[in-house]
Amino acid sequence: MSTESDIREFLASRRAKITPQQAGLPAYGGNRRVPGLRREEVAMLAGVSIDYYVRLERGHLAGASEEVLDAVAGALQLDEAERAHLYDLARTVARRPARRTRRTRGPLPDSVLRILDSMADSPAFIRNGRLDILAVNRLGRALYSPLFAGGASLPVNIARFQFLDPHGRDFFPDWEQSVNTTVSLLRTEAGRAPGDSDLTGLIGELVTRSEEFRTAWAKHNVRLHHTGRKGFRHPVVGEITLDFDAMELPAQPGRTLTAYSTGPHTPDHDALRLLAAWAATEDATAPADPDRSTSH
Repeated sequence: MSTESDIREFLASRRAKITPQQAGLPAYGGNRRVPGLRREEVAMLAGVSIDYYVRLERGHLAGASEEVLDAVAGALQLDEAERAHLYDLARTVARRPARRTRRTRGPLPDSVLRILDSMADSPAFIRNGRLDILAVNRLGRALYSPLFAGGASLPVNIARFQFLDPHGRDFFPDWEQSVNTTVSLLRTEAGRAPGDSDLTGLIGELVTRSEEFRTAWAKHNVRLHHTGRKGFRHPVVGEITLDFDAMELPAQPGRTLTAYSTGPHTPDHDALRLLAAWAATEDATAPADPDRSTSH
């Protein structure tokens, strides 16, 4: 799909989410033929002509000033992630993807791997924007053990496991929320890195093979994923819900360190301790694993 099509569908989907009442517009009687706001209403709220807004919604964002983009974002009540996505799309049509800053490739520095390994009490991993797990500590590998079943080596892809592996649905108990999060993160990354052929290939594979992914992808939702809670249904310790914090690595653009934790004296804390004991047992019986990180 072209960037122009992405722009058209993204703006139209955001426009459909806002009622005139939410936008502070008077509600007139009669049936409205479109969900949410009409194009002329968005144009009025943004302070641009209807012809100009129609041109923007058709995908012609090249040349749009920051003031115009901010005005459109305000009229559509975009959140932080949606606003950033709109700017990413505008940059893509204004400057070809080849001119964008490349994402980091190559192995992770040893210093970063040492930090990851030092987080002995927290499951932690480093991923890229495609949701490939590039490096993982012992407790993180134990938590995500279903992704490593059958001797799978790094990188393993969270989205591919979730949608294409038969165990994916069991591992994520809050399936709908998990699906929306995964797809929104990939949609956000697609706006940031439209020239990433590996990302395009992954999305094409998931769209082709998973109806659930295809349906969620068509919603054009995006999100930032810095902190929150995530539930798992682990094959050894059962259901466990953990707090997570995701931190971008400044010296490794496009790579994120995610760490999980839980408060003391809770069932989830007990489950995490059980997971750590199981991981220690598995380590004692497993051969040494030299595959600590990948070059993706």
